[in-house]
Amino acid sequence: MTEKKKMNWVIKNILCGLVFILVIVLLVEVFLRVTTQHSISVTVPDLVGMQLSDAQVLAAKEKVELFVTDSVFVSSFAKGSVYAQNPKAGSDVKRGRTVYLTVNAKKEKQAEVPSLVGLSLRQAKVELTTRGLKLGRLSYVDDMATNLVLAQLLKGEEIAPGTSVDVGTVIDLKLGWNRTDGYTTMPDFGRMQYRRALSYVQDNSFNLGKVVFDNSVKTAEDTLAAMVYRQSPAAGAEDIILGTKVTLYFTVEESKLPALPEEPEFEE
Repeated sequence: MTEKKKMNWVIKNILCGLVFILVIVLLVEVFLRVTTQHSISVTVPDLVGMQLSDAQVLAAKEKVELFVTDSVFVSSFAKGSVYAQNPKAGSDVKRGRTVYLTVNAKKEKQAEVPSLVGLSLRQAKVELTTRGLKLGRLSYVDDMATNLVLAQLLKGEEIAPGTSVDVGTVIDLKLGWNRTDGYTTMPDFGRMQYRRALSYVQDNSFNLGKVVFDNSVKTAEDTLAAMVYRQSPAAGAEDIILGTKVTLYFTVEESKLPALPEEPEFEE
């Protein structure tokens, strides 16, 4: 064999070897892609607001799995629809990934009305709050014990303990009132934020009258952050009968708020 033929033979074998190695590498890469789906990803669709049945159809089309982990009840949201999802819409995930859903329930959660008769106003409020119910209007009738619950009412009618109602239902109370301690001094609501002020009205045996927001309160966040800058009856007014309606005025403007009390000075 001549030198030229030998060289061609060597080059040919080298090329065959390289081709063989390249084929093996490509086969291995294809195998890994098929078995691990490492390079196959899908974009998580936006399921929020869709009925669960429609979300399942779309999820099957987009090659992701769905799993409902929780339910809530939001009255402003469509019943039976997806309220939240994880991962969020637009996330790139491996095909077959599970998307966890929170679904808006088709009916409100229920709670049993507790037995409130014979409890104090403070105790009754705690019992209602722990069950997800709300304390409503306070009405007073002559009785030996002031602020003792005499009846529990729903829309003007007495409601029996153990009755199932929607969470968030408002329960009104009929309370005892004794002339000897049925009057009080109006507390100062100044600078109290919205939620705290509304709760404090009831804590002091009053009913909430009007709630007035000035022009500075424009958003839901403003509402929660707003503080009382005026009230009626005025703070410090004496001999206010229990059950009186209190009107509160709210703002987010610092300049309208009453001045903070001065801290006492101590001599060294």
